[in-house]
Amino acid sequence: MSNKFIVETSARHVHVTQEHLEILFGKGYELTKKKDLSQPGQFACEERVTVVGSKKELAGVSILGPVRPETQVELSATDARSIGISAPVRESGDVAGSGACKLIGPAGEVEISEGVIVAKRHIHLTPADAEELGVTDKQVVWVKLETPERSAVLGDVVCRVSEKYARAMHIDTDESNAVGAPRELYGEIVTID
Repeated sequence: MSNKFIVETSARHVHVTQEHLEILFGKGYELTKKKDLSQPGQFACEERVTVVGSKKELAGVSILGPVRPETQVELSATDARSIGISAPVRESGDVAGSGACKLIGPAGEVEISEGVIVAKRHIHLTPADAEELGVTDKQVVWVKLETPERSAVLGDVVCRVSEKYARAMHIDTDESNAVGAPRELYGEIVTID
């Protein structure tokens, strides 16, 4: 197998708890799968919400399923600043003390006091992939991205290893735009911290 991996752009999205889903869309509501994502069991939903900050709002933000134990909003730094939310760069799930916002759905609204983050760039790997690439879970690496006009090396990339993952790196829309990412982009680890 190659030491390269697909690099996917993760656009703004929301993960919700079942409780918040029902407040936003109605009692007993269940997410409607639109399409599967690269990570096993994860999917984009038909449902969308409005994310409200102190300056303005972002309408039509996708929900990703399945429901989660905590509601989390993942924005690019540009998105967060533009709507007036202070969102730290964090790994998914690390929401303590992160940004606050209001979510608006067709049936109701939810205020979250924390949960808005800019997702730290990361690579999902199975244990076999990690062994092949010579990395371990939570290890931080540098990744080279070659594009036609704006190749770059990105640091501070966290390796996330689990049997539940499929090999793929995730960057946000700011990072994707900065490198002029084409439709299909591959990365390669060039140094290990």
